[in-house]
Amino acid sequence: MIDRVLARRIDRFSRRAHRFHRFAHHPLCAAYRGEVVALGRMWICRGCLLAMLGFLAGGGAGLAAPIVSPWAPLAAWGLLLLALTRGRPPKAVSRFLPAALGAFLAAQGLRSGAAGWAVALAVLGGSLAFVGAYRRRGPDRRACAACPEREGPAVCSGFRPMARREKAFRRVIRRWI
Repeated sequence: MIDRVLARRIDRFSRRAHRFHRFAHHPLCAAYRGEVVALGRMWICRGCLLAMLGFLAGGGAGLAAPIVSPWAPLAAWGLLLLALTRGRPPKAVSRFLPAALGAFLAAQGLRSGAAGWAVALAVLGGSLAFVGAYRRRGPDRRACAACPEREGPAVCSGFRPMARREKAFRRVIRRWI
């Protein structure tokens, strides 16, 4: 049994060790180069970055704009989500726009009484359901399926930096325990 102080120390060390790729959830190889964005020494998924920017832009616009009827943007948001179920749209459409429209609706709803609060809760519930379904589906690994490194004896070049960090992390933790 590991004592609580050591467990916290290991958790803090783990967060620092994996900080550079924690939000990438894609390999860092050439096949996925267009799917990740480098922010300083940290990598983040392009889709997640677009969703965050959409949320900030939509929330800011919803707070700054005069209050509009919640039904028109809610209908637009619903139609957009329906459209996303067919085909594979670009990430600017499938991540940024739904996040921006949803955040706009939620911000507007929070500013406009009981009916608006209901709309904000509906948008929040729809967003959580969408994110849950996306997470259950898992990442799209089509590039990995055709990668020549996939069946090789060494770790894929896209996972090599992560594997190196994990190996060093395990060495340090073994010494602590």
